[in-house]
Amino acid sequence: MTWTEVETSAHQDHVIKHVIGAAVLGWVIAGEAAHFLLDIGFLWTVYLDGEMNLLPQGVAIAELDGDDVSAADRAELAFDADLLMSEGRSATGLKRFLSASVPCVIDTVVVRGLDARRKIIISGERGTINVETSVESGEVHIRASEISE
Repeated sequence: MTWTEVETSAHQDHVIKHVIGAAVLGWVIAGEAAHFLLDIGFLWTVYLDGEMNLLPQGVAIAELDGDDVSAADRAELAFDADLLMSEGRSATGLKRFLSASVPCVIDTVVVRGLDARRKIIISGERGTINVETSVESGEVHIRASEISE
């Protein structure tokens, strides 16, 4: 079976237009979604079904909920986000976020589908980040790779 490009909604298109040109500093998987901290101070959330949201980091972190996100977790996430914003991808001492392992200033975002799974391909000049989700299993996987010159 082959992944096929999925037509994005007007809302997804709007979110994608806002993230183009931003750099991914780090990410966390929480509440059955991938959350990307961008250097513009926003948290870009990609849900299991490929839907997206973009909110200022403080608002987005405060609104994170679910069985796997406690008040203490939100405090750690806020601390990590502040650290990433001030020190960039080289930030150390992160408790919840993973710093982006590749430099990725977003050039394109493509959404592909295969049955109830989604693959979001975030591409930049120097790095690519792939997000694979499954509505059926509730799994989210993120893989980053640097583009060779």
